[in-house]
Amino acid sequence: KEATKKMTSPQPTQSKPAEPAKPAAKVGPMISALIGGLTGAIEISCTYPTEYTKTVMQLYKEKNAMGAVNVIKDTVKTGGFFGLYKGYSALLMFSVPKNYTRFGTYTYVQENILTERNRKNNFLCGLCAGAAEAVVVVTPQETLKTRLIHDKLSAEPKYRNLFHGIYTIIQNQGLGGCYKGVVPTLLKQSSNQGVRFVVFEDTKKALSGAIPYQVVVDLVSGGFAGFCSTMANNPVDVVKTKMQGIDSHKYNGFADCFSQIYKQNGVKGFYMGVGPRLVRVILDVSLTFAIFHQLKRTVTNFIANKL
Repeated sequence: KEATKKMTSPQPTQSKPAEPAKPAAKVGPMISALIGGLTGAIEISCTYPTEYTKTVMQLYKEKNAMGAVNVIKDTVKTGGFFGLYKGYSALLMFSVPKNYTRFGTYTYVQENILTERNRKNNFLCGLCAGAAEAVVVVTPQETLKTRLIHDKLSAEPKYRNLFHGIYTIIQNQGLGGCYKGVVPTLLKQSSNQGVRFVVFEDTKKALSGAIPYQVVVDLVSGGFAGFCSTMANNPVDVVKTKMQGIDSHKYNGFADCFSQIYKQNGVKGFYMGVGPRLVRVILDVSLTFAIFHQLKRTVTNFIANKL
């Protein structure tokens, strides 16, 4: 019986060694930059008519007096729907590298320099991202866009297309001709992104418990971030537009342009075109953050499944 008992007694089971935990899926600066570039192309194609309307209202006092809706109606009446896309090629060509630079720089600074996650560092990461895109992409982009629109609306247009415009500007003024208004652009873009990244993250945290769909949270948070940044720095945007137009020679730097706008129009002069800019920026930022983070989540899940 004892022998039978020994034979039938359960043998101790050996526990299997625990499998090593999979490394967390991570999207680095390069992938973030690529996602940002794709996001930029989609966003600018959706929102450019509001950018065109804003620019026209800032360049021409009489157009500003008409109001955004009448400017749109007048543009469509005289140039058709695609009249709202004058200067679009300049923004499209630069939109991909702009967002590539913005999100790549933001992610790099956040992961390698300002690694502690808090509001101040988030703001500083945004400042760095905005400054990088201003110098590398946005200043020449905005100069070309503004001059193309200004030229198309003049009695005798000089530029046949985007590339002829670039060639003519560089031939007449050198490479520096594409960097008119670099100071206000640097101020605008760095403050824009600093404010936007902070407001977006704070709003996202506040809404995440109330709204179950992450993409909706991103859309709403991005829209509110765009509203805050626009109201904070529209005066800088007006100065930038004036300094980058065909009449840029009338201004002796940022301070002189600022002074002339104030003398001619008072404080309200710094909010010319704010209506269409609000529409454009709210759409821009809400779409940019929503598309970027949705693509990033998709890529992160893909990487996690492959690990």
